[in-house]
Formats: sequence, structure tokens, C-alpha cells
Amino acid sequence: MHERAHDNNQIEKRGDTIIMRALKVVSHTLGISGKCDVVEFIKDASGIELNGRIGKYLPFPIEYKRGKAKYLGCDRLQLAAQAICLEEMLLCEIPCGALFYGETHRRLDVEFTGEIREKVITITKEMHKLFERGYTPKAKIGSFCNECSLNKECIPEMTKAQSVKDYINKHLQDGG
Repeated sequence: MHERAHDNNQIEKRGDTIIMRALKVVSHTLGISGKCDVVEFIKDASGIELNGRIGKYLPFPIEYKRGKAKYLGCDRLQLAAQAICLEEMLLCEIPCGALFYGETHRRLDVEFTGEIREKVITITKEMHKLFERGYTPKAKIGSFCNECSLNKECIPEMTKAQSVKDYINKHLQDGG
């Protein structure tokens, strides 16, 4: 499912909609960057101009998830952060986007309310404070780790048994 969403060589046009995949985004204001799985640009007179395209378009970000909807709201926050990045880059307002869940084959529309936008801003500020302190919070390990796309980078089970410091010291003493 994600292979197609991450293929940035694919730009589709379906009627009045242009579909871009793996679109890189950045917010210098929030100090974050990433990639949108999919952004649909829907032709609308109140939208923005796109380079090389006739007419105006409204951006509509879509995030693909393998599983099903989560109750914690982390997927909504990720999507809202992408929208904030797009807004800064394209100088427009994006009122909503969607989450697509592969397990349920459902698309869930998400409104970017003031509350969700403030939560994204608060979390990014907290993230930057942690980074400035050089502090990495311990991973919260659960069954959800098996489905996470960052599992191989995070390696959450490493922190379960011992600290990173102890792990490194042990391997230095053992000779690797």
C-alpha cells in the first residue's frame, strides 16, 4: 500500500484532481519536515495556482496507514502537521485532509481545528526542547511496534532490558 504512496515519480490527473505522491514538505516556523503520502490538488476557484497548470487548486493531504484508526489521535496530529507545512509552503489555508486505513479500507476525513493545530505547535515545541537538552525519551513498547514503519530505526526492544549506555559499554568491553 505504501509503495505506491511513496512513489514521487507518479503524478496522476483524474478529472479536476491532480494527485501527487511522496511530496516533501517543510515548516521553517515549526522546524519540522517530512513527506506527505498523497496530496490531492482539487480544482477550485478559491485555491492556489500550481506551476505549469491552468486554474487554481485546493490541496488536500492524505496519510495512508496500514492498520486501523487509533484512539490516541497521533495519526490526526501527523496529518495536521503535514497540512501546516503545506500551508506555509503554498501560502494557503487547508481546512481538512484524510486518513486512509488499509486494514479497514476506510477513509476518515479530518478537520484541522484550532485545537489540533495548537496541539501540533505544542508538541513540536516540546520536541525541540528535548532535542536542545540532548534527551531522548524511552520508547513506549507495545504490540503497535510490530506494525510501525520506524521499527528498524527505533529498535524499541533494545531499551527494554538495559540502558543504551550499558549496551554500548558492554559491546566495547566485549570487543564488538
